[in-house]
Amino acid sequence: MRCLYCNCTESKVIDSRSADDDTTIRRRRECMGCGRRFTTYETIEVSPILVVKSDGNRQAFDIGKVKRGIIKACEKRPVPLEKIDQLAEDISKRVYNSMEQEISSKEIGEMVMEGLKELDEVSYVRYASVYRSFKDISSFMSELQRMMEKEKK
Repeated sequence: MRCLYCNCTESKVIDSRSADDDTTIRRRRECMGCGRRFTTYETIEVSPILVVKSDGNRQAFDIGKVKRGIIKACEKRPVPLEKIDQLAEDISKRVYNSMEQEISSKEIGEMVMEGLKELDEVSYVRYASVYRSFKDISSFMSELQRMMEKEKK
């Protein structure tokens, strides 16, 4: 492991712990060159899942991209980062547990909207407005009407 401070490749492990529901090992290391400490994470390598975009293009599934979208939707809202992390982790688990090698971006978007609806309705509407490409105020209002009708039930 290369030290991020001096680029030395020699380091020793000071501490190892389980992290993220026992799916990751967190290692605290000390550089043999400069003596500074840094943290590394070891995770299981999984076979890539491809996301099929609406135009037919395919790209590797990136939970970081999903999480960035959720964070953007929740910007300036009282949603704790731990809840965002949990939603992203839940989506990632659902994608990998599907046992499929490809998943549509539409399915992922629906998972995000489903989670945001439970987390924060304003964030849900923000995400939906971009995801569903509301063209005008009437399409935006129809989504709000659907939400209000479901809430009454």
